[in-house]
Amino acid sequence: MGIGELDREAHVPAGTGAAAAPRTLAEALRARGDEGLAALLRARPDLLNPVPNDLTQLATRAGTRASVVRALERLDRFALQTAEALAIAPDPAPYPALLSLLAGDESDPDIEAALPHAVEMLREQALVWGEDDRLRLVRTARELLAPSPQHPSPTGLGPTVAEATSGMSPGRIQEIIGTAGLPPTHDAVSAVASLTALFTDRARMDALLDTAPSDALTVLDRLVWGPPYGEVTANPAPPVRWLRDRGLLLPASPRTVVLPREAALHLRGGRAHRTPAPHPPALSELRSYSPQAVDSAAAGQAYTALATVEELLKAWNQGGPPVLRAGGLSVRDLKRTATTLEVTEQVAAFWLELCYGAGLLASDGEADERYAPTPAYDDWLDLPPAERWARLASVWLTATRTSGLVGGQDAKGRTLSALGPDLDRGPAPEVRHRVLTLQATLPPGSAADPESLLARLRWERPLRGGATVTGGTVPNPAGTVGGSSTTTSTDLRSRIALWTLTEAEMLGITGRGALSSPARALLNLPLAEAATEPVTDGGVEPSLAASRAATLLAPLLPEAVDHVLLQADLTAVAPGPLRRPLADTLAVLADVESKGGATVYRFTPGSVRRALDAGRSASDLHDFLTAHSRTPVPQPLAYLIDDVARKHGHLRVGAASAYVRCDDDALLGEILADRRSAPLRLRRLAPTVLAAQTDPAALLEGLRSMGYAPAAESAEGAVLITRADAYRTGPRTAPVPVPDGPPVPDGTLLGAAVRAIRAGDLASTAVRKERPEAAPLTGGELPRTSPAETLATVQAAAMTGSAVWIGYVNAEGAASQRVIAPVRVEGGFVTGYDHTADEVRTYPLHRITGVAELADDAV
Repeated sequence: MGIGELDREAHVPAGTGAAAAPRTLAEALRARGDEGLAALLRARPDLLNPVPNDLTQLATRAGTRASVVRALERLDRFALQTAEALAIAPDPAPYPALLSLLAGDESDPDIEAALPHAVEMLREQALVWGEDDRLRLVRTARELLAPSPQHPSPTGLGPTVAEATSGMSPGRIQEIIGTAGLPPTHDAVSAVASLTALFTDRARMDALLDTAPSDALTVLDRLVWGPPYGEVTANPAPPVRWLRDRGLLLPASPRTVVLPREAALHLRGGRAHRTPAPHPPALSELRSYSPQAVDSAAAGQAYTALATVEELLKAWNQGGPPVLRAGGLSVRDLKRTATTLEVTEQVAAFWLELCYGAGLLASDGEADERYAPTPAYDDWLDLPPAERWARLASVWLTATRTSGLVGGQDAKGRTLSALGPDLDRGPAPEVRHRVLTLQATLPPGSAADPESLLARLRWERPLRGGATVTGGTVPNPAGTVGGSSTTTSTDLRSRIALWTLTEAEMLGITGRGALSSPARALLNLPLAEAATEPVTDGGVEPSLAASRAATLLAPLLPEAVDHVLLQADLTAVAPGPLRRPLADTLAVLADVESKGGATVYRFTPGSVRRALDAGRSASDLHDFLTAHSRTPVPQPLAYLIDDVARKHGHLRVGAASAYVRCDDDALLGEILADRRSAPLRLRRLAPTVLAAQTDPAALLEGLRSMGYAPAAESAEGAVLITRADAYRTGPRTAPVPVPDGPPVPDGTLLGAAVRAIRAGDLASTAVRKERPEAAPLTGGELPRTSPAETLATVQAAAMTGSAVWIGYVNAEGAASQRVIAPVRVEGGFVTGYDHTADEVRTYPLHRITGVAELADDAV
């Protein structure tokens, strides 16, 4: 529908009342109140980009294919079924005819109760307009939803008799109506109308079908619910010939026949859909626990999540794996990360993406790019545990990066890698939020059945799956993150929903499958009772919600302890989570041997040497263990520390290309004689100095693998101290989520947009006085007057206080129409109140293309 067509039809003649039935969508929008327009713009925010100049432009934009497809994709199943029924109904269709298509010949109280709401939803979103006696589906929606051979309708119906016989010869049509027992007509049009009337007459149609062979009825049964097309041979079987001769099957091509829509509706009892769905499927419980048990389980998972993130980023403290040329992490490095975390590769991808989305992990941007923690990670570590969890959970809720896609393929067949591009999916935040709010509708402590949850999501967005009304498909992502559900699905929303259930459990959003109290606070949901409706974005601020969630979680987390239990087998047992300084130092001094309710650390020569490399002395380590152990320091551990410290730094490694120096020349001779030193290619430069043809780092590793404890030294001869947290990227910004379409506008933007559209519509539809000597102006045409006439008209309007209609071209060359009330004309400028912009503005006279006076009652 073009702008000119809408504009010509949109102008209501003077004197017509508001009660007149709208003739176009633009007129229907013009009859709405401000709240009705705001509701349309809220439901379809794409119409606001940019703000339409007037209601005619808004109606045109609302009828474009892209906007209509987006609106249809956001309809629930019954509203979509209502639109599909209108697509096959006469245009316009009265409300009783629409009800008959949905409920059939037998009334259905559920459909009768739900249909008014569905029609009102379609009308609010400008997909349907007109009063109940003349309901019209917008043209683009009818083209998308009406049955056609290229895009079959979900109703399973075929073309009408008129459409199926459009290319048929008049003689053949007369043969059909004669065989069907109808009197001959004078032309093909009346013959088609006669056949249509037969198929829509219940009594006559029943009488015709009573004479049909049983095999013919079997053929109809196979076609009645779709698809309505069937292949036939050049010499069809008698049952097919009987149906074809009477028009119950009409030719669609030389080898294909189709069941006409009117005949199919009669066989269906008048119903357009086999299974109307006026109500959403009920959400069923899988299991139920006490709310306290759910909160405890969720808190345990939250603590594990924090420990996993810390373990992952500590493993990459000295610089993580390299970045692939195309971006992302290689499969080999993902496997190594999964081995480090003792999880599957898909779970490891989830933790990596969570850290990346929270801004705790990024590439360093160097020539040989590598991943490493960011400075934000150190700030995150300084927060209390509950606040750290709230930060991660908030990021996960709003992130569009979808870790479940890792391992799948994009549209070009390339494998999607963790931390790589093309992992953003716009619907992910909406699906996550909806899955959790649906779980919140169950009693506290109840876990939802995944099957019923997916059924509910499919009812709410039936077109947001693998196939859309345009025939497109979404990529087939990888399998779930390890959920226990046996549900299989191919559409993206269902996959995201299944990933959400698994990821929420790993993150501590849910416990034992049920929503926890901190998660309810994070989602702005009531804590004492289940919510029945999703919470809108206009509730509590996200930061305040995260603070409330952290407050609820804090008492449930295990309290940090400031001591360990040293044992004689060179191990230390941490009876709970350790406080930050103790945990950081112990992580350098010992290696984690096992994790669980109590973490076991093991002291080895390598771990003690690591602490000495970090600048600690033997006395420092003895004092540290004495201060933080509830048991005496075992003698084997004290001996281990003293022995490693005695050897540490005896050998010094520096850069020549690399050298080793030692005051004990016998020790250097021992190294030269050792066969394991051959790869280092050592040679003696002096009694106390060896040179190596390798870099210092490789030389250090080689000597340590031989059992020595060398220390690196600087050019000045001082020992180099290495810190475990020495490497960080530069300041990095967390990735911005990629939204699924434009965001929902707030109340302030909606109010301003409605006022601007109303003002622009006033300017475009204002009734103007026609000058006798000038040609009449059509809608959308700018007025044309000479500079002298323009100046005289605006001066007269300023003196009388009247409004005028002007055509204006701005500095960028954009033309517009405006209604202004001039108050001052001087210096080549006119200043006045602009009804279009709803403010006082000043316009250069040379940019005004023309001016016309308004009718007395126009403003």
